Amino acid sequence: MRVIGIDPGYAIVGWGVVDYVGNRFAPVGYGAVLTDKDTPFEQRLAEIYTGVQDILRRYQPEALSLEKLFYQHNQTTVIGVAEARGVILLAAAQAGVPVFEYTPMQVKQAVTGYGKAVKKQIQEMTRMLLKLPEIPKPDDTADALAMAVTHCHCSRSRLQGAAPR
Repeated sequence: MRVIGIDPGYAIVGWGVVDYVGNRFAPVGYGAVLTDKDTPFEQRLAEIYTGVQDILRRYQPEALSLEKLFYQHNQTTVIGVAEARGVILLAAAQAGVPVFEYTPMQVKQAVTGYGKAVKKQIQEMTRMLLKLPEIPKPDDTADALAMAVTHCHCSRSRLQGAAPR
């Protein structure tokens, strides 16, 4: 199974593609779509859309794993991230890639086995599972790989609380 994990944002969209065969993970590719803060917002969304389309075409994933959006403190930020998620979801729909959403607690549980793990623990366990020499940078890329690992674990074990969109 080939899964792409995406950590959505509008400045940095982390992505990571993982193959999962017979309980073994293999990183296929990872990186980030970056947009410039001085670029008009609608153009940033277009860049995210085009970047995600290109990645989906290049890697042909069978599923896209995305973190469920949750509201923290900054209403402006959450709206911008929601809009970025919209273009990511559109790109996935047009490519015919089913989307699965997971909460932060589901990611922590799937990757580390502990629902209250901290970010560094998740990143380190992701690095170990994928046998990477170091935690990928930026953090959004490492988070995206953790999203992909989460879907692999959840789809295999059927603990999945998320359903395709």
